[in-house]
Amino acid sequence: MPKEVQTIDGGKAWYKCKPGPMVLGEAPIYRASDNTLHWVDPLKEPPELHILHVDPETGNPKREARVLVLEDSVTVQYFRKDIPGSYICAYYQGVAFMDEETGKLEVVKEIIPKEERGERRFNDGGVDAKGRFWLAEIDKKAMIYGAGNLPESYGTPRGRLWRYDPDGSLHEMASGFVCGNAVDWSRDNKIFYINDSVGQKVYSFDFDLESGSISNRKLLVDMAGTVGEPDGMVISTDGSLHIAVYGTNTLMVFDPAGKHLKSIKFSGKNLTCPTWGGKDHDMLFITSARQGAGDDTGLDEGGNIFSHKVGDGVKGLAKNEFGG
Repeated sequence: MPKEVQTIDGGKAWYKCKPGPMVLGEAPIYRASDNTLHWVDPLKEPPELHILHVDPETGNPKREARVLVLEDSVTVQYFRKDIPGSYICAYYQGVAFMDEETGKLEVVKEIIPKEERGERRFNDGGVDAKGRFWLAEIDKKAMIYGAGNLPESYGTPRGRLWRYDPDGSLHEMASGFVCGNAVDWSRDNKIFYINDSVGQKVYSFDFDLESGSISNRKLLVDMAGTVGEPDGMVISTDGSLHIAVYGTNTLMVFDPAGKHLKSIKFSGKNLTCPTWGGKDHDMLFITSARQGAGDDTGLDEGGNIFSHKVGDGVKGLAKNEFGG
């Protein structure tokens, strides 16, 4: 008989955002040098960047987060190597540098023209071991149909995956996504992973670290027929995929072959993205979105930050930094 999937109680919100739950918390990253957690709320008007000091031993927040107002919607950001106080990020139309003190954006590569902003926008991304920035698009028209409802008559979704290199060159790497999400790599840098959250799919590609090329696209996990959308993702040192499932209160863990190993359930319905942090990178910090205009009952804590120490020696690695 197949082994039953383990279910773990992840608990209630670890950090309550002020003055209230976020619209859509996204893209958490942890910086070990000063033990800070950084994330964005791209759908708030105006959008925001949050920076929170964390105790590296306990994971407890030390004070309220510093909140910076942004001039455009940043959907994912990563630190720049040897350039303190600066991130590379995806804003709705392309690639920019963002200043940590002011939140100011310096556009370095517009990819989606302004006249196409109603059709596509950027979403999630990642930095590979060579310091290259990968960023994935949303097909906004396909998104309207919702998870699992895209009609065949629509044709191939138009969301693309791009790679922006430290030398400033731009490369289109793949296409056909409704909502490109959760870019990450296996620890041996031989497999590239990407989610299509509204498409309800997790894909793997063969990855060549030296050239930065991907090939041999495979369907790894198919969530069609469920309410869940595979959103943000991180990989643990044992190769497991930890995926926040939007539309549910669950972070699902899969082995590298796509087998569902366990589920960690939290008190917020719309989980969006996990990251590793803490002294040993053995804590998961998970962003989330509020349910609609908010849950007045107080039972759903979406729009806040959750935390979970995995245990059993399971941990991750620090995020790579952009090389330019």
